[in-house]
Amino acid sequence: MTDGQSHESEPEWARWRRPAPATGQWRRDVSLALAVLAGAVVMTVLVNSMGASPWDSGPPLAEQLAWGVALALPLVARRRFPVTVLFVVGAVFIAVQTRRVGDNLVPSVALFLAIFSAGAWGPDRTRARWARIAVMAVMFGWLGYGLVKFLVAPTPQFEDAAGPLDPVLATVLYGIGLNMLFFLSAHFFGDMAWVSARRQAELEHRAEQLRRSQEQNTRGAIVAERVRIARDLHDVVAHHVSVMGVQAGAARRVLDRDHELAREALRTVEETARTAIGELRGLLGVLRADPEEEVREGAGATSSPGLDQLADLAEQARSAGLDVVHGVYGEPRPVPEGVALSVYRIVQEALTNVVKHADARRADVRVRFLEKSLEVEVTDDGRGRNGLSGGAGFGLVGMRERVAVHGGELEAGPRRDVGYRVCARFPA
Repeated sequence: MTDGQSHESEPEWARWRRPAPATGQWRRDVSLALAVLAGAVVMTVLVNSMGASPWDSGPPLAEQLAWGVALALPLVARRRFPVTVLFVVGAVFIAVQTRRVGDNLVPSVALFLAIFSAGAWGPDRTRARWARIAVMAVMFGWLGYGLVKFLVAPTPQFEDAAGPLDPVLATVLYGIGLNMLFFLSAHFFGDMAWVSARRQAELEHRAEQLRRSQEQNTRGAIVAERVRIARDLHDVVAHHVSVMGVQAGAARRVLDRDHELAREALRTVEETARTAIGELRGLLGVLRADPEEEVREGAGATSSPGLDQLADLAEQARSAGLDVVHGVYGEPRPVPEGVALSVYRIVQEALTNVVKHADARRADVRVRFLEKSLEVEVTDDGRGRNGLSGGAGFGLVGMRERVAVHGGELEAGPRRDVGYRVCARFPA
């Protein structure tokens, strides 16, 4: 397997690399290095002043302070170049002990910070791991060298020893155990810091993905709502305005000859206008309604048109001069409000297209309650495909959208002999 294939097979966050430290973190590293330097100066002065150095002889005080500077200075770059700082501090640590500097506490703290930083900030995890292992191996080798020198030297007197173990054995075990705890703690906490940073980055990444997903969902909901509003407005306005146009034209043509027929046509225009305004107000009321009010007040409302109002649509089309036959077949059963509204709008749009474009004399509206579906069919005896040309835009698209919402099917096209057929099926 190639390197590229192996990388592709790894989890996304297994290849994460910690970003470079920010300016504020670099300033904290400078402060930390200054604190280590101050500690080295204080401890060196105190140890030399007390004569508490573990060595019989050592370098001058000025050289010991210089070694303190050499230990603290690399810590300024511990986040930017963690592995390099680890090697430098490790080498200086051995040099400090070789020169027999009196203080051993601050050098140990500096080495701990260097091992920790390599684990927490090493960009190449493999390199950081092996660098720490190498430094710890060298340190244990240095410890072994010191223990061998201790064992071959004349045995010191342990006048106050009172434990069950041999004093020399206890000294060796104490040195090994303390150093193991020291190095393993630095290694463990460094890895923990790196894992914590990766998890924090992963949480931030997922939070950003969630925010973008929410924005996308919001935009999708807005677009869907706009489409729904446009569809409803088209269905309401197109149908009623078409009827009003036909009736107004009929009134104009017979106004001088038959006042009663003209009066009846104008009455139909008036009633259709009121119906259109009522439906538009209902639609606007839904758009302006507070969601909580809809839950409290809308549960028992039945203002949306449905199957019961199909007869009214047929009557309106008859008033426009179209002979409409409306029939219901099968055993009627309750239908969800959304499906009933979609059936109503499809019939409304189909009859509107027949009145406006088909030049038809007759139309059939049939509702069939089948065993596994609800079917509504509108046919006419007009001009077929040509008759729909003026209304094949948003109207037919709106029909398909309404049917698709409920998982149904729509068939629309010219009939074999004459006219046009629209058939929508909704799953039961």
